[in-house]
Amino acid sequence: MDTAHHMILYGCKTPYATQGYWDCGKELGMCRDQAKIMYAWARNAPPTKLPKDVGFKVGGDTRINYFVLQIHYGDVKSFRDHHRDCSGLTLRMTSKPQPFIAGMYLMMSVDTVIPPGKKVTNADIACTYTSSPMYPFAFRTHTHSLGKVVSGYRIRNGQWTQIGRQSPLLPQAFYPATNSIDVKNGDILAARCVFTGEGRTTITQIGGTSNDEMCNFYIMYYMDNSHAVPYMNCGEDGSSELFQNIPSEANIPIPVSPDHMMSMKHESAPHKDAVEPQEPKRDGEVLDQGAHLVEVSDWTEEELQLGQVSGLALNSNGDLIIFHRGDHKWGFNSFNFNHIYQQRDLGPIQQSTIVVMDPVKGKVLKASGRNMFYMPHGITTDKDDNYWVTDVALHQVFKLSSDGKDRQLLVLGEAFEPGSDKKHFCQPTDVAVDPVTGNVFVSDGYCNSRILKFSPEGKYISYWGAGTSDRKRRVSFLIPHSLAFLPDKRELCVADRDHGRIQCFMADTGEFVKEIKKDQFGGEVYAIAYSPAQGGLIYAVNGVPQDGQVEPLQGFVISYSTKEILDSFSPETQEFKVPHDIVVTADGSVFVGDAATDSVMKFIQSAKAEHRSVKKGGIEVQEIEETETFVQANLKPLPKSPAQHPVATVQKIQEPIQKQQQQPLAAPEEKQTTKTVANQSAQGVSTAIITTLLLIPLVIVIAIGVFIRWKKGRMYSDDCQVKLEPSGSAGGILGKIRGKAAGSLNLGNFFATHKGYTRHGFDRLSTEGSDLEKDDEDGTDSENEEYSAPPPPVSSS
Repeated sequence: MDTAHHMILYGCKTPYATQGYWDCGKELGMCRDQAKIMYAWARNAPPTKLPKDVGFKVGGDTRINYFVLQIHYGDVKSFRDHHRDCSGLTLRMTSKPQPFIAGMYLMMSVDTVIPPGKKVTNADIACTYTSSPMYPFAFRTHTHSLGKVVSGYRIRNGQWTQIGRQSPLLPQAFYPATNSIDVKNGDILAARCVFTGEGRTTITQIGGTSNDEMCNFYIMYYMDNSHAVPYMNCGEDGSSELFQNIPSEANIPIPVSPDHMMSMKHESAPHKDAVEPQEPKRDGEVLDQGAHLVEVSDWTEEELQLGQVSGLALNSNGDLIIFHRGDHKWGFNSFNFNHIYQQRDLGPIQQSTIVVMDPVKGKVLKASGRNMFYMPHGITTDKDDNYWVTDVALHQVFKLSSDGKDRQLLVLGEAFEPGSDKKHFCQPTDVAVDPVTGNVFVSDGYCNSRILKFSPEGKYISYWGAGTSDRKRRVSFLIPHSLAFLPDKRELCVADRDHGRIQCFMADTGEFVKEIKKDQFGGEVYAIAYSPAQGGLIYAVNGVPQDGQVEPLQGFVISYSTKEILDSFSPETQEFKVPHDIVVTADGSVFVGDAATDSVMKFIQSAKAEHRSVKKGGIEVQEIEETETFVQANLKPLPKSPAQHPVATVQKIQEPIQKQQQQPLAAPEEKQTTKTVANQSAQGVSTAIITTLLLIPLVIVIAIGVFIRWKKGRMYSDDCQVKLEPSGSAGGILGKIRGKAAGSLNLGNFFATHKGYTRHGFDRLSTEGSDLEKDDEDGTDSENEEYSAPPPPVSSS
């Protein structure tokens, strides 16, 4: 960044030169024809990785036969003393055609003028989209020093949906798109850059030098390769009427502290920071919009002996951290009217108050926190996995080592002394840590209504109270009970418990951003957590208000951008009593700690819950779909025995989508008589089918005998047909295979997709054609075992 301010990669058919370098700003341009932007970088940004099956198409008839790398240098002094610059790009190329072609849509202002000294100047851009559907997966903002925030949106039927929003002074990488959307013909693409002219004595115009300004919003997208357009742009000014409805967030600057900007210097971006954009959306595939959460009962390896569960957190490994009160209880006699703890004579809690667990296996990994706390409340971790905890009895905040030695690395507040100044707390409730700056935020608390900010060393920085968009009606916090830091948005959200609302603030300045308040909360929000998935999701649990329960106790999944509730959930095997804290893991699993039932409940997405037994057996099921399939097996008449036409009907079998079309069913004829799987409803069952089901045991015995004879005498012909015909909704014949060598039928995968069946016992149920060539000696006993299907499940009706 000290040498190359930013770089842009162009694709050209005919560049101005084919050797060396040239000044493209004053003398020549980049290309003799149209210059197509393919990539852009600035300010020590990390690398960008394209999604799978997506690539920029170059060469051939694309009119991109040359790459031209344009480098903007911030200070030519870097080239004194014969210094040579080594800035550049590394590109990965393949000759294999990609199903989806990436492209760049550039939105730019060309005539914005920023008056000197003016606090706010907006540059608005808008164009109607007129091409084939495109799918934005990454965005990038770019201005010079006067830019404060750049935002981009898709407008459809008057609804503004955010594509991306970022400060251009932060690393100018391509960030994942905020929302998973498509852009279709007739939609409007709009962008706004917010500038300030403060500090300037002359007007500032759009231009290429460091004294000028730029307003660019890049959208990296992909399209189907059959109608892909690799480059599009928009430079039209947006009308004031259109931008009257732009979301208010687009007008809120994103402050960047000088120390954060300086931290970007002289640091190479690690590869792990590469943007991992969303995978392409294929036909028949629905992008995840948040599945319903359901409880996982008995998720722990053994019964946990916990006290009142007050706090939950996750470490860098994704392990679950539980903070509980052991044998101490918060009751009516715990504090007096001056908020002084009344049960010091009990001494500190002797049990381990901090328990670390494997969130998948439910196994306790380690425990600590003995003889330290009197009334635990909130817990979080920092980037070094240190614990940050609050104790409402001690009125203190602790930074503890996580190595099990319970070393106190930092203590804020005075033990058992409540207060409201910079050095005291009054029943502090929670802590949040900025993973970038290390700054610490404390919600304080039950008797103070404020958020305090400290440096990583514990030095007081600032504090703020509740926010509002209406300054005439500012309402103070009423127990700021839980905190969630939003690293991708640089915001801190607060659960204002007894006002039943969530408020979010700029972490650097404390400036109010937004408020989320819903009737479904019932006037109480006890805890919140955050996930950057799908552009930002807030997870919350409500509680019982002082004046009685109004709404049911449940958890919520809330869209950060739209503030809408996407899902609500509650346990099935028990009830929420006092859901006190909540965390969400990287895979979307949710844990809720209940202070009344002394328990931690686990919730996962419903699709995962249905196939939990399959996953435990070692099968990875990527995508499951409910389909109605009708399997009919027509058998040739057996010599010296009556003709038999058993029919197997399979309804609502869950099959992996990819395997449904790529692995058609094929089965040798002798095995059809032993495989009848039914999951039928009570209605429409004919007498013939019932009779057939009753004859199954007899059919099995006959089939085994016939099979043995067939092995010896080859009594069957080789022209058996097996047809797999879906019902009308499944759309066509999935497979028609002739002969025993045409393919394979994996009964393990077939039956493991049923609800209620586990993988165990099906690992060897592969009926490849080569299996038929076994010796008679090892075929008789083993085949009875391998080809025996489980009994059909009993119909619930």
